[in-house]
Amino acid sequence: MKKLMGTSNDVALTILRVVLGVVFLAHGSQKMLGLFGGFGFHATMGFFTHMGMPAPVALLIICTEFFGGLGLIVGLLTRIASLGIAGLMIGAIFMVHLQNGFFMNWMGTQKGEGFEYHLLALAIAAALLLRGAGAFSLDRTLSK
Repeated sequence: MKKLMGTSNDVALTILRVVLGVVFLAHGSQKMLGLFGGFGFHATMGFFTHMGMPAPVALLIICTEFFGGLGLIVGLLTRIASLGIAGLMIGAIFMVHLQNGFFMNWMGTQKGEGFEYHLLALAIAAALLLRGAGAFSLDRTLSK
């Protein structure tokens, strides 16, 4: 457990962790609870399965975004949450966004969104996976 939760007192990691956590908790809340203009759990499950995704994978995506985001905010099991989010971003890049190129669709001129956002989230998740939760985290408190 000490290797899983051990981390330094680095505030930069805290900033990365909390920001990534807020972003993913917000997206997870759309999918899980229907907040922030989201469609909620049942509609999201239906959307994912209609796309051909197996129901257990769809459930894992929703739970990873919601609970992974929550875990990152409080700094609990940060490496596991980061690994899940990194996996989500890799999957999103290759299954959906790679065909749309690198850039986001800021001007509405592309067919869909590019993968630049996903690449940034993947880099942040990789840093947290390698270095841990940083200061002000439950991981740091529990690993002492």
